[in-house]
Amino acid sequence: MNFSEIAQTRQSCRNYDSSKEVEQEKLDAILASARLAPSACNGQPYLLTVCRGETAKEVAKATMGMGMNKFAIDAPVQIVISEMPYTKTAALGAKVKGNDYRSMDIGIVAAYITAEATAQGLGSCMLGWLDDAKIRKICGIEYPARLVITIGYAKEDDKLRDKKRKAIDELVVQK
Repeated sequence: MNFSEIAQTRQSCRNYDSSKEVEQEKLDAILASARLAPSACNGQPYLLTVCRGETAKEVAKATMGMGMNKFAIDAPVQIVISEMPYTKTAALGAKVKGNDYRSMDIGIVAAYITAEATAQGLGSCMLGWLDDAKIRKICGIEYPARLVITIGYAKEDDKLRDKKRKAIDELVVQK
C-alpha cells in the first residue's frame, strides 16, 4: 500500500471484531514505524504503553466516561501515549517560541501508528476522551496519558465510509 492508498482507506474504526487477535509481527511493524516518527529535536517526548488482554479492557473502560467510546472494549490492543518531559533543546525551543512541541510530536507519532495499522490491514481509532488518573494506575505510568489508540481487525461488515473533508481551497493557500 502506498501512502495515498493508506490516506484514502484509513478511517476511525468503531466496529472491531473482538474474536480476532492482532498478530505480534503486525504490532511490531506498527511500533517500528512509530519509532521513526519525526519529533522536535528528535526528542520523542512520549512513551507508548501497549496493552492487551485484561489490561486493554481496563484501559478501554477508562475511555468510556459519559457513554463515550463504547466500541473500544472490543479492540484487542490499546496503545496509551504518555507525554514525557522535553529534551533540553526542545524545552528551550518551546519556551522561546511558545510552541507546544510535545502535543505536535504526539500527534505525529499517532498518525504514524494509525497509518501503519492501516498498511497492516488493521483498524484504529484515536481516543482523546480518557481518564488520565485511571489509565496511569492501570498501566503503572508516571506521566500524563494524552491519547489512547485502539487497534484491531474491523468486523467484515465495517465498510469504508465517504470521507467528509473541507475542499482543498479551504485548507490550502498558495503564494
